[in-house]
Amino acid sequence: MAFDGIVVAALVHELKENLTDGRIAKIAQPETDELLLTVKSPRGQHRLLISANASLPLVYLTDTNKPSPITAPNFCMLLRKHISNGRIVEISQPKLERIICFTIEHFDELGDLCRKKLIVEIMGKHSNIIFCSEDGLIIDSIKHVPAQMSSVREVLPGREYFIPDTMHKKDPIATEWEEFFPLICEKPMPVAKALYTSFTGISPVTAEEICFLSGIDSDIPAKEYDHDILFHLYTQFTIYLSAVKEGKFEPAIYYDKQEPKEFSALALTHLTGYEKKLLPSVCEVLLTYYSERSQITRIRQKSVDLRHIIQIALERNRKKYDLQTRQLKDTENRDKYKVYGELINAYGYGVPEGAKQMEALNYYTNETVTIPLDPTKTPQENAQRFFAKYNKQKRTFEALTQLSQETKDEITYLESIQTALDIAMTEDDLAAIKEELSETGYIRRKAVRKKIKLKNEPLHYLSSDGFHMYVGKNNLQNDALTFDFAAGNDWWFHAKQAPGSHVIVKTNGEELPDRTFEEAGRLAAYYSSMRGSEKVEIDYVEKKHVKKPKGAKPGFVVYYTNYSLIIDSDIRDLQKISGV
Repeated sequence: MAFDGIVVAALVHELKENLTDGRIAKIAQPETDELLLTVKSPRGQHRLLISANASLPLVYLTDTNKPSPITAPNFCMLLRKHISNGRIVEISQPKLERIICFTIEHFDELGDLCRKKLIVEIMGKHSNIIFCSEDGLIIDSIKHVPAQMSSVREVLPGREYFIPDTMHKKDPIATEWEEFFPLICEKPMPVAKALYTSFTGISPVTAEEICFLSGIDSDIPAKEYDHDILFHLYTQFTIYLSAVKEGKFEPAIYYDKQEPKEFSALALTHLTGYEKKLLPSVCEVLLTYYSERSQITRIRQKSVDLRHIIQIALERNRKKYDLQTRQLKDTENRDKYKVYGELINAYGYGVPEGAKQMEALNYYTNETVTIPLDPTKTPQENAQRFFAKYNKQKRTFEALTQLSQETKDEITYLESIQTALDIAMTEDDLAAIKEELSETGYIRRKAVRKKIKLKNEPLHYLSSDGFHMYVGKNNLQNDALTFDFAAGNDWWFHAKQAPGSHVIVKTNGEELPDRTFEEAGRLAAYYSSMRGSEKVEIDYVEKKHVKKPKGAKPGFVVYYTNYSLIIDSDIRDLQKISGV
């Protein structure tokens, strides 16, 4: 993610539009490192959340109120004393630092008009909210930083506020070519790294974008490029950053398979493999990105135990299947022993006593074969020995054929659970999978209890031609969707020979257009283990031809006639109606 100076610049631009000349009507401190300001401006009432959380520092406008402690913390009381009902006269960003400075005008105890500064530093674990006088003296901060914690700067009441310049970075907006050229050439590192270590507000992903726009390899040091190429890099550098000066931002989130991977305030054209989602504001980008990331992280953490159970079971069954396959291979020549026994019975009368082998014409192939014999046994006993060996291998083959198929079906089932866990986006989805594993014996129930009815609905999409398409998110839901919900003339889709979701298209007695078949195929490809592939084979058939064998695992079906199509797994243009 790129919460860099450019995103902060876009945030400042947005806050200026909404909060300038606004009065601070309410100040709350919901958390020890968080403020919530209610601001009434000419453009309406807004809530501004400012968090200096070490793991997730944020500043954004929100409609959501948060409960505050009954007794306000000291920092909150101090702010109320000084700037309650104060007017925000300016919101600024020094250079392109990850710092936002609110200049607030208010009346002091004597009724004189004065100004204070509320400075928000968004710097990871060093994030802070600092309250200063107009002349830069620290009045207080939400986090105190004594000399024992930092040798660079103390953040304590009475100290002078300054921005620590530990990296000696330059302001990229004010940098001229004469300064740019030696700055990046003197660094023995890839040119992209030279950019983000030389200039404030430039993150690694932004540096990659500038190199991409310049058409140069970001991994090669700048000194290896000639003067003209570096001047072209500087030109792209200034063009890209000119949008910051002009306030022309393009807030967006970049998704990889529905998972938010990056966000930015300016376009990131080098992220060609990601789906770009434009949003109207940076605040909305931050809210959406972090809430979705939080949800995905939470679901992954909660699914760890289930994934561990499935992984162990898969490894055990795969080892078993490999062993069974090797044992089956050993029985491939079983018919040879039957033929040996028959040939000995047919031609063994002429074999001398104590012979170690005999030659005979194989009347099945018209070829002469050499048959090894036990010299201590009679021809009849040798024939019985070969028949016994054949019968043993035949019994082994018949038993292993059934057992290996059962093991293969078990592996397929467990892989379908893995795919369902990859698809799961809510705690209800995980609860449904856990219930299925309990029913199939992979998880032991803690106590006998009444079965809970799960509130878990399938994904619902609408095709471009207006047909409703439904996607099962787990095996139990697949069964319910196919055999309880779908009508006989509805169409059923599934990725060929790959674990994945059942997709049902409701026809309502109408004939489906080709475009709807393709869109349903994309859904079946996307919600399968083949997600991300450019070519996925999809089987589709009318639901009435899909059957469930007696005693089969959840989600397992058979069909003996079907159509097929080859499609990609891109569903970005499909309209989702419901489902997470």
